[in-house]
Amino acid sequence: MVLKWLTGNPGSRSKRMMWSVVLLLMCMAPLFTTPFRLGLLTKFLALAILAVGLDLIWGYGGILSLGHGVFFGLGAYAMAMYLKLDASGASLPDFMGWSGVTALPWFWEPFRSFPAALLLGMLLPALLALILGFFTFRNRIVGVYFTILTQALVMIVVTLFVGKQEWTGGTNGLTGYNSILGFNLNAPSTKIGLYFITLAALAGAYILCRRIVNSRVGQVLEASRDGENRVRFLGFDPSRYKTFAFAVSGGLAGLAGMLFVLQVGIISPSMMGIVPSIEMVLWVALGGRGTLIGAIIGAVLLNAAKTGISEAYPEGWLLVLGALFVIVVVLMPKGLTGLWSKVVSSLSRRGGTVHAAVREES
Repeated sequence: MVLKWLTGNPGSRSKRMMWSVVLLLMCMAPLFTTPFRLGLLTKFLALAILAVGLDLIWGYGGILSLGHGVFFGLGAYAMAMYLKLDASGASLPDFMGWSGVTALPWFWEPFRSFPAALLLGMLLPALLALILGFFTFRNRIVGVYFTILTQALVMIVVTLFVGKQEWTGGTNGLTGYNSILGFNLNAPSTKIGLYFITLAALAGAYILCRRIVNSRVGQVLEASRDGENRVRFLGFDPSRYKTFAFAVSGGLAGLAGMLFVLQVGIISPSMMGIVPSIEMVLWVALGGRGTLIGAIIGAVLLNAAKTGISEAYPEGWLLVLGALFVIVVVLMPKGLTGLWSKVVSSLSRRGGTVHAAVREES
């Protein structure tokens, strides 16, 4: 396998070498970054996991979801519930006491266990995506109608989480925890450990989605994106493949939410609303949908830009976000990866022309 990796075509080898260098630099990041900047990078990588899953359904399946904030939030709340119970010990979480709750709700009980919280953090959003996808795709609800439906899902869930303050913490969300499994979340060693865990999770998410894309599932997804009726005429049921991909994407969003809350230390309904869900789509659009690696690039770069602009000009981020929407749609429909491919192709053609001219003169 290593020999095959080394003896592939030159273009493929150069790309692999480039990404190997990038991965090596990522592994060395804790050596030349401050704990604060490392924490930010960890957060960006966690969000990139969500972007990869979103690219799977949008870039390859043509399924535009503006409701991934819900799946992200469910995963984040699952981990936050475990952390809150662990921090509260034998007592009820503080916000429940303020709301007059005298006994822990039954659906909080499983989250006393870390393995259960970890499993439910991915299973619950995947299950919700599976149910939603089953009923919508089977009834051929696609395109803008599906997008509107996912936005409605966001509004319903956010309203529910805000209204049930005694169960969810309301608009304040869940916070007030600083340790996991006995490790201080603010300790530099814990932050380094979380960084490598997040980096490994991102690599695993990328490999999983790449395998799906290269399998028959991915081929049917792409064919359905380009002509769903033709796929049906060939004897395939596109709804099954779309539902599967949507469930995988939801599960990855939940995983991203869990890793995110470990780094940030808070999750609230505002983080799973419509605006964050639109930002998630922009990550993929900016990086280049239908590439997977572009989704990672877009998520990291855009969130890094958001942090930098917010630090220098707190009120200007929304203006930049709107401008990016216009630029991507009008000038870069294939995102940064598409722009890069165009530049490389142009330079290659120019180099070939120059080489041919030199040969003719000689």
